[in-house]
Amino acid sequence: MNIHEYQAKALLRDFGAPVSDGVAVTKAADAKTAAGQLDGPLWVVKAQIHAGGRGKGHFKEAEAGEKGGVRLAKSVEEAADEAKRMLGNTLVTHQTGPAGKQVNRVYIEDGSGIARELYLALLVNRETSRVGFVCSTEGGMDIEEVAASTPEKILSFDVDPATGYQGWHGRRIAFALGLEGQQVKQCVRLMGLLYEAFTSKDMEMLEINPLIVTDAGDLKVLDAKVSFDGNALYRHKDIEALRDETEEDPKELAASKYDLNYIALDGEIGCMVNGAGLAMATMDIIKLYGAEPANFLDVGGGATKEKVTEAFKIITSDPNVKGILVNIFGGIMRCDVIAEGVVAAVKEVGLAVPLVVRLEGTNVEKGKEIINGSGLNVIAADSLSDGAEKIVKAVKG
Repeated sequence: MNIHEYQAKALLRDFGAPVSDGVAVTKAADAKTAAGQLDGPLWVVKAQIHAGGRGKGHFKEAEAGEKGGVRLAKSVEEAADEAKRMLGNTLVTHQTGPAGKQVNRVYIEDGSGIARELYLALLVNRETSRVGFVCSTEGGMDIEEVAASTPEKILSFDVDPATGYQGWHGRRIAFALGLEGQQVKQCVRLMGLLYEAFTSKDMEMLEINPLIVTDAGDLKVLDAKVSFDGNALYRHKDIEALRDETEEDPKELAASKYDLNYIALDGEIGCMVNGAGLAMATMDIIKLYGAEPANFLDVGGGATKEKVTEAFKIITSDPNVKGILVNIFGGIMRCDVIAEGVVAAVKEVGLAVPLVVRLEGTNVEKGKEIINGSGLNVIAADSLSDGAEKIVKAVKG
């Protein structure tokens, strides 16, 4: 689960991190009052969307101007005007894609004098199953670009969970970033509290780009991008309350409400599979036969008829889907339950694209009887490769 910048900064402030004062605004009429609560003399107005690259982005609507989603203002009135231009308009960045995202919230904060911009991130290293630090002197840039062109400017290392964060971790980062004097002590303290926030709140990623050295020579968190482990939200009700459903893919949001593992992709063949490993194998074999999967969807081992019906609705709601492959290997999951769900869903929402069904395992014969007796125009498959070949052929003619 992702949260907005202003929410991330409020969370980090609670842990003691140095952040600027700011006010979030959802209504244009409140922008001037919000800006007036800050001291100035410089204000920063930031569009709040779940995507990076806001400063380099552009608005679709002409009245929003050509400037990006992060703007400077030299008066309360100017800050309010910039906020009003952003709210309700669509911001396009390299992470949103050409469709962009509508700006429903704006964050107005005190400006900061910047002497240096640095990069810092904490993340879960999937290879080592440990929390890792990543830092670079090249703050304010896309870290992917830095990694590709000047990888020597990036330092990354993991923290041993047996010891947790130690002062030498912070000093290692400080020296890599070229910090001096009091900045080193500030870095050691800041890294410690960020590590505490990361681990105690079950974060998956905490990115600060940029982490700045101010004109006064102090460290400050100028931006913050945070995502959390969705499987741990049950023990963080305060974090769960920060969820902004308007920023999420409607299909993924619907799937989460039915405990379905769904991720939207860019292909044309929708997939309904039970088991994450089988789902990945299904996507791979679709690509092998020359097409692209439209989604990852794992209905799990304990899916009900209602869950399967909802899964089918979610797949068919994607306008990019030109065909559907149902691939079930029934162990705990019964083939007849899948068949009943598919039949119920098709009768409710209709079937405008080719459908290939491959069933194998528990109650497979009963499942096939349900499909064959439904009157649906379904293409039967005997194996995974057979199913992939048939759905790709049906889609591509």
